[in-house]
Amino acid sequence: MQIAVAGGAQASPQEYETARAVGRLIAENGAVLLCGGLGGVMEAACRGAQEQGGTTVGIISGTGDGNPFLSIVIRTGLGHGRNVLVAQSGDALIAIGGSYGTLSEIAIALKTGCPVFGLSSWKIEGVVMCKTPEEAVKRALEGKGSG
Repeated sequence: MQIAVAGGAQASPQEYETARAVGRLIAENGAVLLCGGLGGVMEAACRGAQEQGGTTVGIISGTGDGNPFLSIVIRTGLGHGRNVLVAQSGDALIAIGGSYGTLSEIAIALKTGCPVFGLSSWKIEGVVMCKTPEEAVKRALEGKGSG
């Protein structure tokens, strides 16, 4: 299973720790973590996953190396267009905080039927808001949206 994590390249301390916990839980459950590969929420999630021996894939917008906690780097050179690849590559998407880039990933995932789980993120129709990283990862692994 592949779980995409979306969130801002700038993260508050709370968002950083939430993302790190999400990454750790994804790895503990044997899933692959996908993200945009940059800093902030993306880096924190990758850090948590790698601390548990997990695999992290960064689909980056440019041609650089991304954050230091990536197992695999996919250099797209697509700018914001890479958000489509992130949203389409996960079996579920967990959004943590975020601004318009995160919103675009949420919208693409929802439009294509991918379940989306939010942690202090955009509260829009279709996003299942979760209270804890444990709840978000459990639901993402089960592929369960509302209900």
